[in-house]
Amino acid sequence: MHYLLAAGGIERVKHAINTICEPAPFFILSCAALAVFLIGYRFWTRPAVAALLGLSAVLYYAISGLDENFFSIISKPDNVPISIMMGTVAFCTWLAFRQAAINDARVERGEPLLEAGADDKVLVWPDLVYIEFIALILCTAGLIAWAILLRAPLEQPADPSVAPNPAKAPWYFLGLQELLVYFDPWIAGVLLPGLIILGLIALPYLDKNPRGNGYYTFKERPLVITMYMLGWVVLWVVLIVFGTFLRGPNWIFFGPYEYWDAHKLAALLNIDFRDLFWIKALHQGLPSHWLVREAPGLIFIGFWFTGVPILMAWTCFRKTYRQIGFIRYAVMSQLLMWMFLVPLKMALRWTINLHYFIAIPELPFNV
Repeated sequence: MHYLLAAGGIERVKHAINTICEPAPFFILSCAALAVFLIGYRFWTRPAVAALLGLSAVLYYAISGLDENFFSIISKPDNVPISIMMGTVAFCTWLAFRQAAINDARVERGEPLLEAGADDKVLVWPDLVYIEFIALILCTAGLIAWAILLRAPLEQPADPSVAPNPAKAPWYFLGLQELLVYFDPWIAGVLLPGLIILGLIALPYLDKNPRGNGYYTFKERPLVITMYMLGWVVLWVVLIVFGTFLRGPNWIFFGPYEYWDAHKLAALLNIDFRDLFWIKALHQGLPSHWLVREAPGLIFIGFWFTGVPILMAWTCFRKTYRQIGFIRYAVMSQLLMWMFLVPLKMALRWTINLHYFIAIPELPFNV
C-alpha cells in the first residue's frame, strides 16, 4: 500500500514537471529565474549557495535518470553536449557574476577592485605554451573517452524516401530551428542571426558608458548586462533546450518524462492577425486586396518598430536617449524591437496559435 502511494506521488510529481515544461510555463519561469538571479546576484553567487544549487541540479539529473523516458532523451549521443553546455553556461555565469558581486561590494566600501594592480603579463614561453599543451592533452583524453563510451550518432546513408522523425539540425542550430516555428525562413534563418551578429558588433559603439571596462561589475551596467543575459540565456540557450529535450516526433512538445509517441496529436489551428481583426472582431469576410486585408498587421508592425521606440524615448529611456543621441538610440531601439518581437511572437503562438502578423502570399512576404 505504501509502495503504491509512493509510486502515485512520484507520478504526480512527474506530471507536474511535464506541465511546467510546456513552452509557455517554461519560458515564463526562465524569465522569472533570470530576474530573481539578477536582483539577488550577490546572494546566489555565494560559493555555498551556488554549490547547493549545483548539487541539487546533479541530484535531479541522477534521480530523473531512473525514469526510462528521461534517460532515453538525455543519454542520446546528440544530446549529451547540451547537458555539458548547460553546466558550463551555469558555471561561467556564476564565475562572472561572483566577481561582479565582489567588485560591487568593494566599490561600496571604498576598496580597490579585484583587477586593480593585477599583473596581466604572461610569457608565451614557458607559461602560455605549457598551459595550452596541458589543456590540449586533457581535451584529447576527454574526446577519446567520449568516443569510447558513446557511439557516434551516425545513421544510414541518406535516402530521400526515408526521413527521421523528428528531423533535427545539429545542436548549435537548434535555436534557429526553433525560431522557424514562429517566423518565416528569411527572418528566422537570415535576418535574426544577422541582427544578432550586427548587435554584438554595434554594442561598443552604442554603449558610451565607460564603467565596467576591464573589470567585472553589474551594479554599474545593469541594463546592458540584463539585455545581454535575456538574449543569451533565455532567447538562445532556452531555445536550444526546447529543440533538444522537449521537441519530439512531428516537432511536438513533450515533457521530460513523457514517451515520445509519434502518433500524438497536437490541437493546432493557425490563425493570422488579419483573421483576428476582420473575422473575429468585425465579423466580416477578408477584403480582396492584400493591402486592405493586411492593413491591421501593417499598422501593428509599424507601431511596434516606430511608435514603441518613440514612447520609450519619452518615458523609460529618456535618460538613455539624451546620453547616446538620436542615431545611436534609433539603432539600439530597432535591435531591441526585433529582440522583443521574438518572445512576443512565441507567446502569441502558444496562447492563441497566431501564425503571422502580416501574411502576403502574393509577394510573398510574411512576418
